[in-house]
Amino acid sequence: MSIPAERLDQIAHRFAELEARMASGQLEGDAFVQASRDYAELEPVAKVAAEVRAAREEIASLEEMLADPEMKAMAEEELTELRQRLPEAERQLAIAMLPRDSADAKPAMLEIRAGTGGDEAALFAGDLYRMYERFAAEQGWKVEPVSMSASEVGGFKEVVANVTGNGVFAKLKFESGVHRVQRVPETESGGRIHTSAATVAVLPEPDEVDVQIDAGDLKIDTYRASGAGGQHVNTTDSAIRITHLPTNTVVTCQDGRSQHKNREKAMQVLRARLFEQQREATEGAEAEARKAMVGSGDRSERIRTYNFPQGRVTDHRIGLTLHKLPEIIAGPGLGELVDALIAEDEAKRLATLSD
Repeated sequence: MSIPAERLDQIAHRFAELEARMASGQLEGDAFVQASRDYAELEPVAKVAAEVRAAREEIASLEEMLADPEMKAMAEEELTELRQRLPEAERQLAIAMLPRDSADAKPAMLEIRAGTGGDEAALFAGDLYRMYERFAAEQGWKVEPVSMSASEVGGFKEVVANVTGNGVFAKLKFESGVHRVQRVPETESGGRIHTSAATVAVLPEPDEVDVQIDAGDLKIDTYRASGAGGQHVNTTDSAIRITHLPTNTVVTCQDGRSQHKNREKAMQVLRARLFEQQREATEGAEAEARKAMVGSGDRSERIRTYNFPQGRVTDHRIGLTLHKLPEIIAGPGLGELVDALIAEDEAKRLATLSD
């Protein structure tokens, strides 16, 4: 996909303007924040655009040298190499210029719930949570639990965590859906393979300015926490339940001993859920386009199977099977699946633009 020279000029001019504004020292407050965001978004595009422009200019220069008998052989050799490299550079530029999900740079709220399969589903939900924790550590991200409902046999009935770092939502957004596991449970004496499932939802976490919540629209209840946590569980009304009345969205948090901190965490989750509802409502056409790429991200959609007896993981959306289950479930190996999903999404969006 060849990008017109005029477009390269526009990118270079816009980037130079932003650099000058950032260096001027005259930006303050919201203007500085916005300029910083624009700069961070445009910088990778401008870098690849500069590489494409330099390659084209060098090709033009070498083509002129072909008329010189003494320089022709050297020029032809360099031209061959440059002409081979240019299409890939132009492809990378086209990818960099693709419209981005406005939430890609945001942190994310990760929600994992045990599905069908009873105790085994809860154990699998715990495995998934640890997989994402370790993958996040590899990326240099921070994972902070917001709410946990532990299962009596281990694992979780439900766990919600806040994941912060660079490009969190962009990398994790395709993880939303039903994850299925096939394995022999430890409690299975007959050696039969059981199939269980857990649902994963990855929601972009908005800034407070992205979601305006009227205090009058909230019903806030306090109650005594249940489950593990020590003596305070039965003596302190620290657990929080917040109901957003207009949407009937209910969020609970009971993990911390502080009612204030539990309320803060519950509001984090509420903002994320309301933000996602707003995105779905206002970005209808864009959301439909995303669904056509590598899946809707709907938690009712089966997206992946982890088959322990065969040591394989299959992502059903892109038809990719990797016989690397131990590495993937351990965390670091998940990157290969994540990268494949992103690449498939980019390829399909490029094809759409070409059409």
